[in-house]
Amino acid sequence: MSAPLILATTVEHWPIAGSFNISRGSKTEAVVVIAELSDGKHFGRGESVPYARYGESVDSVLAQINAVRPQLEGGLDRRGLQVAMPHGAARNALDCAFWDLEAKRSRLHVYELAGLSAPCALTTAYTISLGTPADMAKAAEKSANRALLKVKLGAEGDEARIAAVRSAAPSSTLIVDANEGWDEGNIAANFAACTKAGVQLIEQPLPEGKDQVLAQIRRPVPVCADESVRDRSSLGALTGKYDAVNIKLDKAGGLTEALAVAAEARRQNFAIMVGCMVATSLAMAPAMLLAQTARFVDLDGPLLLSKDRAEGLRYADSLIYPPSPSLWG
Repeated sequence: MSAPLILATTVEHWPIAGSFNISRGSKTEAVVVIAELSDGKHFGRGESVPYARYGESVDSVLAQINAVRPQLEGGLDRRGLQVAMPHGAARNALDCAFWDLEAKRSRLHVYELAGLSAPCALTTAYTISLGTPADMAKAAEKSANRALLKVKLGAEGDEARIAAVRSAAPSSTLIVDANEGWDEGNIAANFAACTKAGVQLIEQPLPEGKDQVLAQIRRPVPVCADESVRDRSSLGALTGKYDAVNIKLDKAGGLTEALAVAAEARRQNFAIMVGCMVATSLAMAPAMLLAQTARFVDLDGPLLLSKDRAEGLRYADSLIYPPSPSLWG
């Protein structure tokens, strides 16, 4: 336990440039929840995105955060938070706020507090939203200079979509995210299409709980768990079905657990991908520390917005640079 803290929460709406389309639907804005912790002199912030796929909403995340307000006022610290709250977006906002507050109090960077090396710039994926083959090819052509493209699939006609994207962006490394949109009937054909297009990774092709076939068929392209993995307790069920795991702070419940998930995943011989929700640079900043040793990095959330925070991360071509202390950490 530590000194009492003052908690403040806000909800922010950030318009998306155009729309963001995946197999489960579309959205035109990112709605984020900000938690701020203050000791009266210093403050720390964390940003999270409630995810309906896991039964979360803005109201439920705010309720979870506010439920621990008495404990925060009573001296709950970051380590105690891991026990006091379940994994998910609510704990992520508070966990990242704790890290930021600890950094400001100590005048150290979060990477120093976590025993990590100083972060450097990384290559991030850029997302091509689900659409018609022609629309996706047009979007890919505009981004054909980017080193890494993440292609959203998960609907009838995916073979044509990935072929169209490859034709429009012949030099880019491609990864695919089906968002649980394939089934046992089409997975072999879609795997073949991805192999032909030179895809390097396929995220969550089958629905969580209906993915046992992945252990029974040949996987010509490495397969990455996304919706099937949240925190460390999820990893045991993935053996034999997946080759990699996509770690997101909103799923894990913060940087603290995400770092532990990465360490355990490596111990179990999974490759690491670090992903994000569509959000501002405040949400990406802590994930930059997690991403330093990842095989694939997908932290393009702010690039999908109409605008980012004034003190946001610097993106240059396919590179994303570490945050300044004025943003986080």
